[in-house]
Amino acid sequence: MATYLITGGTGLVGKALTDRLIDSGHSVIILSRKPAAHSNKSLLQHLYWDPYKGEIDEEAIRKADYVIHLAGANVAEKRWSEQRKKEIVDSRVVSGQFLAACLQRIPHHIQAVMGASAQGWYGADPMIPNPTPFVETDPLYPDFLGNTCRLWEESLQPIREAGIRLIQLRIGIVLSTKGGALAEFRKPVRFGIIPILGSGKQIISWIHIHDLVSMILWSLETKTVIGTYNAAAPHPVSNFHLMKALAKANNRLFIPIPVPSFVLKIILGEMSIEVLKSTTISAQKIQGAGFHFRYEKIEEAMLDLIRG
Repeated sequence: MATYLITGGTGLVGKALTDRLIDSGHSVIILSRKPAAHSNKSLLQHLYWDPYKGEIDEEAIRKADYVIHLAGANVAEKRWSEQRKKEIVDSRVVSGQFLAACLQRIPHHIQAVMGASAQGWYGADPMIPNPTPFVETDPLYPDFLGNTCRLWEESLQPIREAGIRLIQLRIGIVLSTKGGALAEFRKPVRFGIIPILGSGKQIISWIHIHDLVSMILWSLETKTVIGTYNAAAPHPVSNFHLMKALAKANNRLFIPIPVPSFVLKIILGEMSIEVLKSTTISAQKIQGAGFHFRYEKIEEAMLDLIRG
């Protein structure tokens, strides 16, 4: 069995990965600035690091077979003040640069590193629907999230230059009942209401949490997988379609309630741009590499999440 080192291990994806790995008999080390003193799971260990201070328990690097780098402040958690924007960027870039430096300095036997990125690289669809979904070779869109993704990915490039296999996944909207966008979408659906954001026509490139966890582990274990891949299901859907599938999975009749763009701008500020943006990304490269999605369509994904 292998040892997996995870940064950002207490987030939505990190928790799901940890549970899957431990259930499979693997060991997990979670890096944290405030590591828990004890764990009730024998295969789970919390060790210290602080990228801002340049400090780490070197045992974490020495023991790891694989690294999963998820660290980064939640983009959707707060309004985007200039201070918050700096926190979003620095939490990704400083941690990535420090991780890369550690792998160059500390003796290790790490076989591969997976670094998270996001669909924010691409910007908005040129039209809705977009007949040519974004692929990994498309240039970044030079807005805040596009540049954040660029800096995020660049921070890990020294890992590849050091001869370690590096995989970077540009992740779509992750669907899970334990947090993220779906948890927020579910709240009004319980009352028979589905909020339609803006026009409702904007495309959401989504991925079931089960498939994202499977993709991360599969990419690390598959030696031919290297470089950048989109991490989203093969069938993106509109905001209206997604909300309709959610209501159906809840066995609820629903009343669509439009939430106008100007209201979202008042509530969310600049972040409303991302809520209203349509982004269609292609899954062809990861599928061509041999990955098989368990949940390709939104209806089956919602049924599993809500009723499973």
